[in-house]
Amino acid sequence: MSEQKYNPSAESVDPTMSPEEIEAAQAAQAEDELSILKAELAELKAKSADLADQYLRAKADVENMRRRTEEDIAKARKFGIEGFAESLLPVADSLDAALSIQNATAEQLREGSDATLRQLTSALERNKVLAINPAAGTKFDPHQHQGISMVPADQEANTVVSVLQKGYMIADRVLRPALVTVAAPK
Repeated sequence: MSEQKYNPSAESVDPTMSPEEIEAAQAAQAEDELSILKAELAELKAKSADLADQYLRAKADVENMRRRTEEDIAKARKFGIEGFAESLLPVADSLDAALSIQNATAEQLREGSDATLRQLTSALERNKVLAINPAAGTKFDPHQHQGISMVPADQEANTVVSVLQKGYMIADRVLRPALVTVAAPK
């Protein structure tokens, strides 16, 4: 008895066909299946190549964006103070002009100093650097004030008596706390 393998394509073969015709039909069917598989393989290879190309392009775009971002950050660090420096140039010019006057009177020096201080204060405010200068009687705030000493005073305890040195803050960050004397408890 010869062993026959199950062939699903044999079920669709006409029983009146000769073995040679059956073999030819099976070969033709296998050839058709092979050509279909080859076409599918070619299609999948094309899709794979397309996806690989898209991946490489996306990877290059991300790398370019990372490089540009690093360059922008480096420029921001390098030139971030440029606007602030430009706003201080008139202050430097005023100081140079004051120093170039040989025989200035005390009154002229005082007026020039006041004008220069106004320029400096204006430049700081334009760049969001604000003075911390609490009024007497303001509650002591350890986040903005640095108490230098406690003095007896006719006001509520733990309030500012006087400011020894202004403080400064930029946005919500304290650059330097105000140096103050604080009212001692009675």
